[in-house]
Amino acid sequence: MSTTASVPRSQVRRIALPAIISVVAVFGSIRATEGQADRRPADWLLVVLVLIGSVALYWLDTHPVPVIWTITVATLIYMLREYGYGPVIFSFVIAVFATIRAGHRAAGWAAIAALYSGHVLGRLVLGTNDQNVYQVLLVGTCFLVLGFLAELFRAHRERVAAANKTRREAELRRAGEERLRIAQELHDVVAHHISLINVQASTALHLVDRQPEQAGPALSAIKEASKEALVELRSIVGILRQTDESAPRQPVAGLERLDHLISGTSRAGLEVHTIVHGDPRPLPTGLDRAAFRIIQESLTNIVRHAKATAATVRIQYGEETLVLQVDDNGESLTGPPREGNGIIGMRERATALGGTLTASRTPTGGLRVVAHLPLEPRTT
Repeated sequence: MSTTASVPRSQVRRIALPAIISVVAVFGSIRATEGQADRRPADWLLVVLVLIGSVALYWLDTHPVPVIWTITVATLIYMLREYGYGPVIFSFVIAVFATIRAGHRAAGWAAIAALYSGHVLGRLVLGTNDQNVYQVLLVGTCFLVLGFLAELFRAHRERVAAANKTRREAELRRAGEERLRIAQELHDVVAHHISLINVQASTALHLVDRQPEQAGPALSAIKEASKEALVELRSIVGILRQTDESAPRQPVAGLERLDHLISGTSRAGLEVHTIVHGDPRPLPTGLDRAAFRIIQESLTNIVRHAKATAATVRIQYGEETLVLQVDDNGESLTGPPREGNGIIGMRERATALGGTLTASRTPTGGLRVVAHLPLEPRTT
């Protein structure tokens, strides 16, 4: 069995980096010390200090702050012991870069300041300072460049993370809006057709024993309503599946199907009158569908809840607004109507288009639903 199969790749990377740095730093520091006659000869403490710094990299991802301070102390002792300059600094550079990039900026810069100042001041105190001002400034400049490079990568990482977060939030928002739209479609389709089926079924049960010859139209209406419900439901399910299968589909629900909607509602025993004001014209798909669904849900509420025999649908095409008004002649009630899922769903449709929807009482006590939906400007 291969190593990568038995050990996770992230674990392999965590082991590989300290192992490689340990080999390079130990042998490189020994060779560097041998090539610098003025430096302290290599001994067991050199190897220990180098290994402390390199092996500590194993915990860099999980405990960056303790690791960077461990490496800083080991590297500072190495330098104050006057071992040869060489790859011992590799562990420190990697730790600073990773720590600042991960967002622990204070720890990273503090480690840079501690190693630089500790080296300069320590050698002054020990009387072993053989560097001139230019060398001291050069080392300090290198440390500053290291810190600023780490800051650039940290800023880039944060920008990428912010962009990814924004994208995920946008995807979640679009998914939520799509779920709400589908839920509204399902509610409107099921509620309308099931309401018609319920009314016609009650009529058929009432007539089947007393006047069986008159039960036929009610059963025919049930068949038609159930067929339309199945077609619309299959259409919605097909969209959810995102398949190219050919299935019975109705056109996208819009005001051009209003006559069909009214005829189906009339078979449920509700007399519906339609009044159109203004100049009818093609509407954007979203607006057209929302207008149809608002009227459909209003009629559904009347069939299900209002003790009404007639309803009036008014459609007014204005210059900037499409106004929908649905009234019924239900029982005389006072006070604002109770808002259930139907009215809430209609209001959500109107609000999504930048419009408004209100539910109130007519002068005779019936229910009145009024929606104002903004129109796109006419092109001349």
